[in-house]
Amino acid sequence: MKITYIHHSAFLAETEHACLLFDYFKGSLPKLPEGKRLYIFASHRHPDHFSKVIIDIAAEHGDTVLLLSSDIWRKRVPEELKGAAVFLKPDTVWEDDVLKAETFRSTDEGVAFWCTVDGHTLYHAGDLNHWYWDGEDSQWNENMTRNYRKEIGKMEGRHADAAFLPLDPRLGEYFYLGIDDFMKAADADWIFPMHFWGEFDVGARLKALDCSRGYRERVVEISRQGQEFSI
Repeated sequence: MKITYIHHSAFLAETEHACLLFDYFKGSLPKLPEGKRLYIFASHRHPDHFSKVIIDIAAEHGDTVLLLSSDIWRKRVPEELKGAAVFLKPDTVWEDDVLKAETFRSTDEGVAFWCTVDGHTLYHAGDLNHWYWDGEDSQWNENMTRNYRKEIGKMEGRHADAAFLPLDPRLGEYFYLGIDDFMKAADADWIFPMHFWGEFDVGARLKALDCSRGYRERVVEISRQGQEFSI
């Protein structure tokens, strides 16, 4: 499987029979191979996760399925592509002959995706994260901790070949909580930080923390847009 970091929370994963494009809204997109079905995911309607540009990509590629969070307005999809669009609520399972996608409820907007394709498992969190903000009301932060851990608890014992997880430096000293909680509940061979707003050193910062001792060798240090990884 080949994985390309595009921008912000956008990744392209290419397997034997499929390409999976997650949360693309801008950035240089690799050339899509012919003969492989393209699955385009949008975890929610925020402009740093969804753009109508994916509609143009779907129209140009041909064999495409749009897997969109149900908070995205259906009118954003033109009539000629509605047959290729699936709107998914949290706690939903959708599958065809190539891919199975399960959704989880975000702690912000929309959904996260757990995907099985060509013998690989991938988890893309969207904005499902432990959004613990310094200076926020303590009750709000306590509710966030409870809600995030409840949702991640649904993945207890699961294993992903690759997990794309927010590592947002805006959270200050709490930037690592989402990944750390995820790795306590589930497991991943490769941990791809995302949503880091151009601060490419966040992976190294996480690996320097004592809490990451058990998984730091699996944290990918992304250094640039367009970087490719073979896993």
